[in-house]
Amino acid sequence: MGLVLHGYQYSVYNRIARLTLAEKELSYERVEVNPFDPARPVAYLTLHPFNRVPTLVHDGFTLYETGAITRYLDRAFPDPALQPTDPKAMARMDQIIGVVDSYGYWPMVRQVFSHGYFRPRRGLEGDRTEVARGLEASTRVLAALEALAATDTFIAGPNLSLADLHLAAMAAYFTAAPEGAAMMREHPRLDRWWGHVSQRASMAETDPGL
Repeated sequence: MGLVLHGYQYSVYNRIARLTLAEKELSYERVEVNPFDPARPVAYLTLHPFNRVPTLVHDGFTLYETGAITRYLDRAFPDPALQPTDPKAMARMDQIIGVVDSYGYWPMVRQVFSHGYFRPRRGLEGDRTEVARGLEASTRVLAALEALAATDTFIAGPNLSLADLHLAAMAAYFTAAPEGAAMMREHPRLDRWWGHVSQRASMAETDPGL
């Protein structure tokens, strides 16, 4: 059966899982599941009772929640490693992922990207008030990430980690909106990091085709 990833093409969390699979150079089957579609397969709820994405199935073993999926993939397929072994470096990786999840996702993706880019691109009206609120909240998020960012090539140290993949999927959406791209450029470490990470082959491979 191998690896099967159930996910929505435009989901930032689905892309995080796909980035992990790409960096691991793992072959897998993709099953498109749109959790917003009323006609979605009812059977999907047997895999994910909360009707979110992504869900990974590996040889009959079912796993949901993105953080669990990416860490499982890194443990089950250890080469190349995407988590540091040093306790402090691993803690920094976890902290950055936590900041992005808890404070970054909503303003950067659901407000700035969704209303400032995604909806207008599909002929739908974006709420500029939501964009403004998202930018305001993102200011603190980017400042915190700028302070946490390592001086090395990658966000949590000298080697690529799950923190890079987690943040990269959100940064790709955030910077798709002109206001988000301008705000990213105001943060030297983040801007340098994004310039490097955005060019990785895995980013092109997982491009959702907006």
